[in-house]
Amino acid sequence: MEQGKKLAVVWTSGDKEVAEKMVFMYTFNAKKFNWWDEINFIIWGPSSKLLSQDKDLQEYIAKMKEVGIKVYACKACADMYGVSADLEKIGAEVKYMGKPLTEYLQSDYKVITF
Repeated sequence: MEQGKKLAVVWTSGDKEVAEKMVFMYTFNAKKFNWWDEINFIIWGPSSKLLSQDKDLQEYIAKMKEVGIKVYACKACADMYGVSADLEKIGAEVKYMGKPLTEYLQSDYKVITF
């Protein structure tokens, strides 16, 4: 595979089954097996609330970080749900993500959303 392949995964779904059976599984394996050189995982919207409450998903986020996936959470959304501090505790960098997402879309990143 060519070098320099970058992926941004935008996870918005509040559905745990979607998270476990697709989003997390693909994202983790994509990094573990070097399908992408760089992966940024973005927690946005209802997914922030789900993650703040679900220990299984929190453990999966820790596994993602261990293999080198960068984890971010949209501050505006996390603040709306009152979960910014919870997401920071599990290792997500909580920041406003509108501009970074725009930069991913305008650059050489591939962006997928769930």
